Amino acid sequence: MKQETLFISDLHLRPIRPATTRRFLDFLEHRAVGVESLYILGDLFDAWVGDDDPSPPNNAVKRSLKQLTSSGTAVYFQHGNRDFLIGERFIQETGIKLLGDYTLICLYGTQTLLTHGDLLCTDDIPYLEFRAKTRKPDWRQNVLAKPLILRLLYARWYRLRSYFHKRKKTQDIMDVNQKTVEKVMRDYNVTRLIHGHTHRPAVHEICINGVTAQRFVLDQWDQCGSVLRWNPDGYRMERIL
Repeated sequence: MKQETLFISDLHLRPIRPATTRRFLDFLEHRAVGVESLYILGDLFDAWVGDDDPSPPNNAVKRSLKQLTSSGTAVYFQHGNRDFLIGERFIQETGIKLLGDYTLICLYGTQTLLTHGDLLCTDDIPYLEFRAKTRKPDWRQNVLAKPLILRLLYARWYRLRSYFHKRKKTQDIMDVNQKTVEKVMRDYNVTRLIHGHTHRPAVHEICINGVTAQRFVLDQWDQCGSVLRWNPDGYRMERIL
């Protein structure tokens, strides 16, 4: 294994985007092989209605993830706002490791905080209220107990609802709150934060307790893939065509 760690997020895999799925499967079968770790920071799927859903491209993705973890690469996954129903069956079938909403790792000597990013968008109060409700165990159990066809229909309705709700919101509301970012980084005592969710790729420099800190925002996978690559010499953003 070479000393290299990869970070991706916001692939939003779904049947109507087969090119993105093919790009991701090729990434797993070639680019990600032989690296120490791969971190998927949420929204791997555009919607996830339960581990029992065989709809494309779910099974193909699970097989490729399993091949990668079996080869020795550690794969870590953080729930996003679209695939938070990924559960224990998916984890067992793929060999990935599930992370909490906020996770600290030592990235080649530097403590680094990982999160999907939605919890940093504290100006979007209706979404945070919806998030709090849907993360409760009883809500999850109630949804997963429903027939698969109903869950699939609900996912379609949710995507449509989300689309129209976003049209009513300003761009600032859907971005992170700077004060929240600074508070979280102080609480975890870190000078490096990596997240996705906002689809606004950038490297932001901020001041935390008088020290220069960095916030890395991962890009979505749309026309091409995007990977944040890290090794002992530093980082680089890669495009996956």
